[in-house]
Amino acid sequence: MDEQGSSRFANMGRKVDEHLCDVEQDVKRVIAYLNDRVVPEVRQNGSKALRIAAEQLTRLADHLERTRCG
Repeated sequence: MDEQGSSRFANMGRKVDEHLCDVEQDVKRVIAYLNDRVVPEVRQNGSKALRIAAEQLTRLADHLERTRCG
């Protein structure tokens, strides 16, 4: 490979490295956002949803007991 081709290859390698570094930083930011904002929200709302479901199941069980034939 001549000097010009080698220089282009090295330059392309630097550009790829810079791009990958940018992508890596973006991925780290997304992961941090998910861990800091999304996961706690899901946990909080997930427990709320389970509590609501439990209340509804209790009502259903009460209804079944009241309407039981026998």
